[in-house]
Amino acid sequence: MATLYEGYTLCGVGPVQNSSNIGILGVEQGRDIDYVLVTDSSRSITVYKVSDQKPTGSWSVKQGQIISCPAVFNTQSQEYVVVTDDRVVRVWKEDDVNLEKAFKATVSADVLRVLSATDSEPVVLFCCGAVRFLDSLLASPQQPIEDVLTEDEIIRWSTIVKAEHQLVVLFSTEQRGEHCLYVQRFNPNTLVKHRIETEPGLSAPISFSATCRGSNIHLLYLYLNGSVYESVLPFRSSSTGAEGVQALSCSLCLSLPLGEEKLMSGAAVVLDEAHVAVIGFPHPSAGACKDYLCIWNTHFQTLQASKEMAGRIYSQLWCYSGKLYVPHGKMLSVIPFDCQKSSLAAAMGKLKQTSRSESKSRSFVTSWTCSDVTQTTEIKSRMSTRNNVKSALTVDQLVEHIKTSAVEDVQAEVGEFIRRAPQADLQLAAGRVALELVSRSQTDANFYPQCAFLQLLETRYLCYSVCPELLSLAMVKKDFHLCQIAFQIFSDIPEAVTCACLKAILSTPDLEMETVNLDTDSVIFMKELTQAHSRSDEEGGQLNGFCPPALESDVSDTPSNKLQRDPLSLDMSCPVGLHKGALLNEVLQTAYSDRSLLPHLKDLTVPQVIVFLQYLRFLYFKYSHDAHKQIRALRTPSISQIIDWVCLLLDAHFTVLAVAPEAKRLVFDLHKFVRSQVKLYAELGKIEGSLQVLKNSKQSEDFGMYAIQVIELF
Repeated sequence: MATLYEGYTLCGVGPVQNSSNIGILGVEQGRDIDYVLVTDSSRSITVYKVSDQKPTGSWSVKQGQIISCPAVFNTQSQEYVVVTDDRVVRVWKEDDVNLEKAFKATVSADVLRVLSATDSEPVVLFCCGAVRFLDSLLASPQQPIEDVLTEDEIIRWSTIVKAEHQLVVLFSTEQRGEHCLYVQRFNPNTLVKHRIETEPGLSAPISFSATCRGSNIHLLYLYLNGSVYESVLPFRSSSTGAEGVQALSCSLCLSLPLGEEKLMSGAAVVLDEAHVAVIGFPHPSAGACKDYLCIWNTHFQTLQASKEMAGRIYSQLWCYSGKLYVPHGKMLSVIPFDCQKSSLAAAMGKLKQTSRSESKSRSFVTSWTCSDVTQTTEIKSRMSTRNNVKSALTVDQLVEHIKTSAVEDVQAEVGEFIRRAPQADLQLAAGRVALELVSRSQTDANFYPQCAFLQLLETRYLCYSVCPELLSLAMVKKDFHLCQIAFQIFSDIPEAVTCACLKAILSTPDLEMETVNLDTDSVIFMKELTQAHSRSDEEGGQLNGFCPPALESDVSDTPSNKLQRDPLSLDMSCPVGLHKGALLNEVLQTAYSDRSLLPHLKDLTVPQVIVFLQYLRFLYFKYSHDAHKQIRALRTPSISQIIDWVCLLLDAHFTVLAVAPEAKRLVFDLHKFVRSQVKLYAELGKIEGSLQVLKNSKQSEDFGMYAIQVIELF
């Protein structure tokens, strides 16, 4: 079995600026499994922390320069490497700001790719087929490069695999309709050429994927007719390459279904020994003009999981650390997946899939006992279903009913469909049903099946990209309960939509918001947070162990004694209602990119910005005194998220806040608090050395049961 989980957007795909119609040049593994390096076609290289969906570094080449290949990360030297203008190799570190000031060397031949493997030195592959280790090449950049390929032989694909601390470079070539595979080994240094042999009449392979399993290299290649072939190469070979071109045998391992439309491209990547991910080929049971990411079982020729991808498909696919990276439309999506051990029962969908709630509440004593209980439950459920429901609706029938039936009937039918549909079918149908419900709700003012929308969201088979109009519809209907659940489930909400929801929340009066039915846990958190007694009440107004008045005593523009107190202790009542605060907390936890969010924040009005800043100030005060730690809640914003939003609001509205009279007091209080925090960290920095000495001091002496030790701090 295999599962595709809910995906999220990592970054946008910029306009195509090369002749190959490729939006992204490459996605490479970063310094660890939570970082990737994205090279786009527009001249920029960006490092993303995947779990936060945020860029941590970005570099661009000058106007007129071209990035020739995807940038890679050298794990040995902790440096980034890229090639520009075919021959200029650039090397830089994380803290380098300007790429032009980084190290660069011009080599004597055109470079095709820089290939990198974990804990190994990168390898440079030239367009002529020659390879060099990066360090040896940079030591003598103008060294002569030999021609391995003939004049009209072109490299179509390349990769590097590692096993047993050995590297092997693979690259395929095309020459007058003949396709060959070159295998470059380094210990000993040998190059072997293989001729790819397939069935007559097949065109060129459109995608390759290589993995190392055991002592063999498994090479998978995909053709436009849907055929997926596999070839097996020994990792170590006694061949020296002097024998000439060797035949590379292959076997057909998968035949993908073809739709009515002519396919022009596609991509496949090996996930494990039994599963392969494919994009660009039609889903066997979906309608035309739809693009899907599918996971197929190559052992049993079955479709295991699928996800519809909105927008144009670029036929690019990368896989790192249990996540698939798929560019489509105007975004690069990250889709986590999981592949279980292959078995015939799992491949045919016959295994019972246990839900998360069931797995938490049920303990398995013995496997046969639980199996009997499950079978008995299933039999009773099937008998009950036969007695109560004459026939189950198909997704096509349900869609037709949605177009004409009353709201109550539609909600009942959607609920029944969700309960009865197999999970694999429901995963595909949820988006289609949601789109149809939204479409009718937009054209029929009297039709709004809120319960059906909530049931579809609870399946967790929906995301923003599958049904992008759902959140907009919820805002029009002022259905903030649906907005809250969508914010909790959707991980790919665009920044523009996030700001639109934020504006709608802030513009709704508190009295109206208090009548909205929201998640109980979020409202309880707000209620207890507003009533919580902070530690400052017990510590005489100290904040984080530090009392600000000592700092404020040297401020000449605060003559009043009242201003000498902690600025955040002046008025710390919550500036918004409990329900509005609960919704704002959901916004704070939404994934975003600073660069994309900032322009949309400028659409907020000055009163909305002030109220939002006052609420963020209230949250930060409570968090600084650990009031939130006294409350049990499933979803709460972190203190770093609060600070990030404060910074974003100040960046977006700095000029307005500086001149607006109603914002003067708020900005002044924030300024005083920041000064007090700076003073606190400065004082902590003074004793950092002494604390480090204490930490490193030897504790090996035996003082017996009791001792007094005097430590002198300098």
